[in-house]
Amino acid sequence: MIGKDCVLDHVAIAVKDLDKSQRIWEDMGLSFSTKREVVESQGVTTAFAQMDENAHLELLCPYGENGPIHKFLEKKGEGIHHLCFKVKDVVAKCDELREKGYTLLNEQPINGANNCLVNFIHPKSTGGVLVEVSQKKA
Repeated sequence: MIGKDCVLDHVAIAVKDLDKSQRIWEDMGLSFSTKREVVESQGVTTAFAQMDENAHLELLCPYGENGPIHKFLEKKGEGIHHLCFKVKDVVAKCDELREKGYTLLNEQPINGANNCLVNFIHPKSTGGVLVEVSQKKA
C-alpha cells in the first residue's frame, strides 16, 4: 500500500480541548496554521501543524455531540486517532484496496479537511490502525 506514490500526509490526534492541545504541541516546537476548519459532515474541528516537507500533525476536536471523534473520545479518550497517506488517485486506491480484501468505511470517497477527497480503511483490516487515504481536489 505504501510506495513512491504514497506519502504520509498526517498523524491525527483526537483531543477534547483544541486550544490546550495546540499549546502542548507548540511547546514541542510545532507551528500551527491560524486556520481552523469545521468539517460538519464528520462532526469535527481541525487544526494542522506542518511537521516536515510532507507530513502534518492534525488535531481533531468534536464539533457537535454525535460525530465519530466525540464517540472515539468517549470510548478511548484522547490520543492518536489515525494515520493519513496522500495518494495520487483516491478512487483508484480504494478500488485496489477493496480488491485486496480491505474493508473501507465509505463506499466512495467523501469530502475531508483541506479540500481533499478521503476514505478510511477499517482498523480490523490493518491490524488495529485506522488508516485514511487522501487526495487533494483539483
